[in-house]
Amino acid sequence: MAKSKREIQEINAGSMADIAFLLLIFFLVTTTMDVDTGLMRVLPPPILEDVPPPPPVKMRNVFVVLANSQDNMLVEDEYMQVEDLKDAAKEFIVGYPNNPGDERFPEFKVSEDPLIIKYFGANYPISKQIVSLQNDRGTSYQLYIAIQDQLAQAYSEVRDQVAMNQFGKKYDELKGSKSKVDNEKAKAVRKLIPQRISEAEPKEIGG
Repeated sequence: MAKSKREIQEINAGSMADIAFLLLIFFLVTTTMDVDTGLMRVLPPPILEDVPPPPPVKMRNVFVVLANSQDNMLVEDEYMQVEDLKDAAKEFIVGYPNNPGDERFPEFKVSEDPLIIKYFGANYPISKQIVSLQNDRGTSYQLYIAIQDQLAQAYSEVRDQVAMNQFGKKYDELKGSKSKVDNEKAKAVRKLIPQRISEAEPKEIGG
């Protein structure tokens, strides 16, 4: 008597598809995606050939920040933590107008800008400060962004302080106002406290 062939049962793939779909949803919900970080910075225009070179800058007007390949930060020849950079930069940006002989801080000059004279007076001190940022080729991007953030906060807080003392409003409130007068005041503050951050080409500055 011939044996009957055993029928091969079909595998129900419907439940497997449901499980795969649920796993996909689970990983989409729980997985943390890397978010790119960057800087909102307007690049300077190209330098024309017929433009004369800028005047020399005195080193006492320069605030030097170095970041090496080991992610150590050196500020004015002294090691410093990133979280302390903002306060040190603010101190340098503001300086001490009443102590012009102190070589730790930048010199001041009398402004000839009509907008500054209009809102601050002709004798308001204008700082000649420049922040010089130099980094090693091996400096991590995280440290570079952190330093830039600290410097940006320093300028922002100094501008807020000047605006509050003079106009009773923060700088961002003046800049974001629909009032033409407030916008002029914000421009005057920006001219009074210009953000001067000089970035040198990355180089080997040691470990």
